[in-house]
Amino acid sequence: MIKYNQLILFFILLLGGCCNSAYSQQIRGVVTDSITNEPLPYISIYYKGTGIGAITDLDGKFTVDSRNGLTELTFSAVGYLPKLIKVVPGVTNTLNVKLRPDDIMLQEVVVKPKRERYSRKNNPAVEMMKKVIAAKKKTRLEENDYYQYDRYQKITMSLNEVTPEMLEKGVYKKMPFLKDQIELCEETKKLILPISVDETASQQIYRKNPKSEKTIIKGISSTGVNELFATGDMLSTLLKDIFTDVNIYDNDIRLLQYPFISPISSSDAISFYRYYIMDTTYVERDKCFHLTFVPNNSQDFGFTGHLYIMADSTYRVKKCTMNLPKKSGVNFVDNMDIIQEFEELPNGEWVLKTDDMIVELTVMKVMQGFQIRRTTRYSDYAFDELPEQLFKRKGKEIKEADAMMRGEDFWNQYRQVPLTETESSMDLLVKRLEQMPGFKYVIFVLKAFIENFVETGTKDHPSKVDIGPINTMISSNYIDGLRLRASAQTTANLNPHLFFKGYYAYGFKDHRSKGMAEVEYSFNKKEYLPREFPKNSITGTFLYDVMAPTDKFLKTDKDNVFTSFKTTTVDQMMYVRNISLKYELETEYGLKTTIQLKNTNDEPTGKLVYMRNDDAKTIVPDITTSEASLTFRYAPGETFINTKQRRIPVSFDAPVFTLSHTSGFKGVLGGDYNYNLTELGIYKRFWFSSWGKIDLHVKGGAQWNKVPFPLLIMPAANLSYILQRETFNLINNMEFLNDRYASLDISWDMNGKIFNRIPLLKKLKWREAIGFKMLYGQLTDKNNPFLHPNDGDLFVFPMRDGHYTSFVMDKNKPYMEWFVGVHNIFKILHIDYVRRINYKYHPDVNKWGIRFMVMMTF
Repeated sequence: MIKYNQLILFFILLLGGCCNSAYSQQIRGVVTDSITNEPLPYISIYYKGTGIGAITDLDGKFTVDSRNGLTELTFSAVGYLPKLIKVVPGVTNTLNVKLRPDDIMLQEVVVKPKRERYSRKNNPAVEMMKKVIAAKKKTRLEENDYYQYDRYQKITMSLNEVTPEMLEKGVYKKMPFLKDQIELCEETKKLILPISVDETASQQIYRKNPKSEKTIIKGISSTGVNELFATGDMLSTLLKDIFTDVNIYDNDIRLLQYPFISPISSSDAISFYRYYIMDTTYVERDKCFHLTFVPNNSQDFGFTGHLYIMADSTYRVKKCTMNLPKKSGVNFVDNMDIIQEFEELPNGEWVLKTDDMIVELTVMKVMQGFQIRRTTRYSDYAFDELPEQLFKRKGKEIKEADAMMRGEDFWNQYRQVPLTETESSMDLLVKRLEQMPGFKYVIFVLKAFIENFVETGTKDHPSKVDIGPINTMISSNYIDGLRLRASAQTTANLNPHLFFKGYYAYGFKDHRSKGMAEVEYSFNKKEYLPREFPKNSITGTFLYDVMAPTDKFLKTDKDNVFTSFKTTTVDQMMYVRNISLKYELETEYGLKTTIQLKNTNDEPTGKLVYMRNDDAKTIVPDITTSEASLTFRYAPGETFINTKQRRIPVSFDAPVFTLSHTSGFKGVLGGDYNYNLTELGIYKRFWFSSWGKIDLHVKGGAQWNKVPFPLLIMPAANLSYILQRETFNLINNMEFLNDRYASLDISWDMNGKIFNRIPLLKKLKWREAIGFKMLYGQLTDKNNPFLHPNDGDLFVFPMRDGHYTSFVMDKNKPYMEWFVGVHNIFKILHIDYVRRINYKYHPDVNKWGIRFMVMMTF
């Protein structure tokens, strides 16, 4: 299954970069000692007057981009005389440099890089960093009772390394107006073509006691290619999450949806990085110590860069520049430069004023590259007491009513960094693109692929009905055989409160029609779809369809064509007729409450038979249940991307707690049974810095009443070849039937920590993963048909060809399986080898298997 939020970004990039890239040239070489000829590690190399450069590795080797307009490279390090060398962009390819020693005394300690084992003991750079880390608390704004500040952010996405000559070729030749959009990026000295600009003006407010922190969004502006998509906020949401704000005073810096260890982390920095004192210098008018830092292993998720520490007793960070090592294990990122600058306020507070990031991306070598530039400015810090009513407003993020309708007067006041001429003309760019012959058909296909839906409207008349999901139009299963399905849903353009959704399906094997009809009323106004956060809605649904018992565990639509390929034959199914009424309420702080009433009729089909456990083995044609359920789900800090098919978490970092109880009522609307089912679930992701992350799922539940097997608890089995979260890979359909259970699912994605240390593998950037799943189950005596041979209230367990296919678990012997995986193959493919540890001799079980998933990650 493709991870949807990365897929969105991939195809937005594909839209802008569908032709060959103009490759940038690089200068490579080795820096050595002019006397000993030993290679010199950690030598700073930079273009004079810019922050662009590199650092030599342990073998003295370096690679630096050749940039138009930049002709002077400086080589410097404490202990050596600096050297300035002229280069010719596009001509100079190799540059071997010798530096002459010149020992420099710094605080009576001679610091001279040598090719020797790095030591943290008695290292002046390490001792200085310990003082910087110890002084962190003094710079925390949260030590104040109140604070507020204004924040302006601009995120610009551009085609990278664009040349006028390139625009004369291929598909660009038909778009001569693109020449007017080209501009020079001052930082990289490369020509770029901006294609989208997102601006946000906000105010941050904080109160220490009782603690409350809120972001008030005052203005939002989004222009460019994301206007071409009805769910255009997906792109801006995704960009803001992937290229999020950076705070080096945090222990971990979350970037590209991964935590990177901060160079001043109080928990890991000293052990993760190597530090070198370079010299003393002035930043603005402040005297600073200049340090460089590099990760122990360049392929770990860390930074190389420079710290400028105030040369006084405060040990504050005045400026920090960071970039990803060239050999970093991060996918798609060619270069990433981060610059942060701090200042002292009149009251003595030390605050961030500038946070800039430039990222150069290449999805594929045959595609045009991209640049993502995030510009953030902080201003108007104040520490006066704030009115109580500001903190009474619901939610951590509050969007002012007219935030998306701000005029030029507003932006002239809040825009701290002016738009470039081409950034100001995004509307004209989109208009010209839309006027191109055939362009609307390209967008039609891309939107269908990205959003999995086909719109029925135009830009002037927005879609009121979307057709889809497309990937469910054709599929197959044991009962339907070939199955065709047509689906549609209405949008907020028809009515922002009332929504309709449904599908019609036909099976060519059983020759039966199936379908679903749903109406949802949202009490809060929606921008496009009813699932937008937060939900406050009531939904009525009618469904008649054929289903497998395990379909309810899928995270995708059961008719997804990719999950219709099964690892084993699923021939025990049922026709389900379902009528339900559901109310959902979500709060800004992460609590979701769901109340549902449901009446269901199950008719077994295929090789599934409902047979009473009496002497006559009476066949039961169907069963009916009437139930009410209450579910609480608490996920503090969880954020979403709204797509046309489902709502997807931006990341899985938020913990999730779920508690549900379902009661069945005999005699109500034909209900056949009384029952009570309670379930509890906990999910948490744990990050271990450079050692990756561990995802932990713990669940448990109990069916408290005496019920036949269709109402017992079955394991969450995944019978497809596609990996699914929170499911067992090798348990068969209804293989175990319990009325008490507890499960554990733990997976460790080590993020290449081991592979990055194996010479032949580290170039592939593969990443290793391991995991373990376990199920404790118990069937109490009252629900065990084998202990009550003449009890007609119970059903005989499912059978196939006279052999049982469902079993009672040994309560002292949990089911277990493990997996080992190689992820990030070709940067998108994840392959797991799964192995069953026990219960190997049940009929038709797979003892091992291969599962895969297509997922783009950085």
